[in-house]
Amino acid sequence: MSISGADIVGLDRIAVRESLRVVAAARPADWDRDTPCAGWTLRRLVAHMTAQHHGFAAAARGAGREAAHWREPAAHRSDPGQAYRASVTAVLTAFAEPGVTEREFDLPEFGSSFPGRVAVGFHFIDYVVHAWDVAVSLGVALELPAFALEAAVVIARRVPADPERRGAGFAFAPALEVSSGSDPLTEALRLLGRDPDLRPSTR
Repeated sequence: MSISGADIVGLDRIAVRESLRVVAAARPADWDRDTPCAGWTLRRLVAHMTAQHHGFAAAARGAGREAAHWREPAAHRSDPGQAYRASVTAVLTAFAEPGVTEREFDLPEFGSSFPGRVAVGFHFIDYVVHAWDVAVSLGVALELPAFALEAAVVIARRVPADPERRGAGFAFAPALEVSSGSDPLTEALRLLGRDPDLRPSTR
């Protein structure tokens, strides 16, 4: 399966909207739940997701080098769900602008700039994984269409797996072994260092 610049914005929208749906399932008592992201509560994970949306939205408009856009907003402390909704609107609006996949995105966390279609692909795979993180933390089902999961596998296979680019301080943990015949979600998660069988403890 190929991923074209025209396709990737739509795929990203699907993943981001699904992440919004599962975040919306959180209740006040849920924010202190553990997540598959080691050491992160649901509140901390959603704060990170919120900041990343604002950062990518800024990058889409040529302001990715400005560190302020990547900081977690204070609003996430009092109302994480509302802060997340606002960030979803920001990034989807930015990515919907004409020609976004042809722009250059400055992404400081990746140490470089990237063509828009590549940058949106980074964002897409991140939100497939983070939507799963939130869904697992809350014990709700992840609902992504088969074609989106198949696209996620294509991108996950392209993510460098060399040890010096995985682990603490990087976007993904070291890759896990993928069994023959694994479904697309399982394969994508394991390639990106997530164990689909892991279930965080509840509090």
